Amino acid sequence: MPTITTNDLKNGMSLDLDEGLFQIVEFQHVKPGKGHAFVRTTLRNQRTGAVVDRTFRAGEKVERAVIDKRDMQLLYRDGADYVFMDNSTYDQLAVAPETLAEAADYLKETDNAVLMMYGAEVVGVDLPAAVVLTIAETEPGVQGDRVSGATKPATLETGKVVQVPLFVNPGESVKVDTRSGDYISRA
Repeated sequence: MPTITTNDLKNGMSLDLDEGLFQIVEFQHVKPGKGHAFVRTTLRNQRTGAVVDRTFRAGEKVERAVIDKRDMQLLYRDGADYVFMDNSTYDQLAVAPETLAEAADYLKETDNAVLMMYGAEVVGVDLPAAVVLTIAETEPGVQGDRVSGATKPATLETGKVVQVPLFVNPGESVKVDTRSGDYISRA
């Protein structure tokens, strides 16, 4: 593992600390009038998603974790697991739904995703900002429902429930924001 000093920290960088694998959300280099300089950081655990604040001495050495990003395609579901294929080597990899977390709500067969790998372990998924999914079930729009901005729940083909406008019907494709889980538009 490459060792770096806390003076070299950048947002988005991953660190292999004694407590686990962390990604830097935010950092601030502080030089008080008295005393030694230090670096105040906000770290997100890449396995659990927990966010912690930690302070390092300026110049302290930490282990940088090398995260490999691989472009993969979801082939199918095998029981509870999701089976992905590496687009460059064609190797297949089974991933547990707990590892994918909320990303599983936006993935359907033949979709591409960027899996973040630490060694042989999947530690995260990068999805596109928006995905197109089909509505599996929702109440049909009724003539006379013309309230501006009114919404109704709709179940997508992946099982995720989102709020959609009253005019959207079952079988239609909609664009959904993967960061917030909100309806964007019809596709």
